[in-house]
Amino acid sequence: MNTRSTPSRRLYLQIADQLRALIYEPDFAVNGRLPPERTLAEQLGVSRPSIREALVALQLEGRVEIRMGSGVYLCGVPSSSEDAAQDNVEMGDSLIDIMGARAILEGAIAASVAPLAKPKDVKALRAIYQTMERECQAGQLPIAADRAFHVRIAQMSNNEVLARTVGTLYDERQSPMPSKLLGLYDPVDTWFVALNEHREILEAIEARDPIQAQAAMQRHLKTALKRTMAR
Repeated sequence: MNTRSTPSRRLYLQIADQLRALIYEPDFAVNGRLPPERTLAEQLGVSRPSIREALVALQLEGRVEIRMGSGVYLCGVPSSSEDAAQDNVEMGDSLIDIMGARAILEGAIAASVAPLAKPKDVKALRAIYQTMERECQAGQLPIAADRAFHVRIAQMSNNEVLARTVGTLYDERQSPMPSKLLGLYDPVDTWFVALNEHREILEAIEARDPIQAQAAMQRHLKTALKRTMAR
């Protein structure tokens, strides 16, 4: 089966279709355990991040269970009625696609606002960063402050469409598949690394440096995805 034969269907769902056809075959899930991500990626000719997204989709369907540090295990065979219900579940866009879009858009925004950043805007951005810092130190997930940081930069463009688009893309993380993926592979300790990346973005904007602002924003969003997919 060609995983790219249906452009309108998300790639991770196409891969999930292939895995769904394989997981109940004899000798595929030895002792109920699926082959490692690397093996599945090589077998299907796709990337490991895409395999990971497909496995999370199958977990949301109740077909497999992802056990951190142990592997992916087969669950019971769903009934035909459960299959029909699962077909109608909207799992959301690929986190890979979401973060890729954010890197392009938010990188360009950071570059455009940095040279003209007003002191009051920089002050507000630093205050949001400090909130993130306090929450990380308290062992909390600074989701709201992180969103506010990215949206605040977009608001500095004085373009409501850009600000709304950045907020909407950020909120895509709440869709079932991205949310489950981040819940499994994005623990609290990764936020300390992300905090340093936000500081680099802030400092580039404070310096009114468009090149560094764009580079810092794109580096942050790309490495944030890499951290989630590499754990």
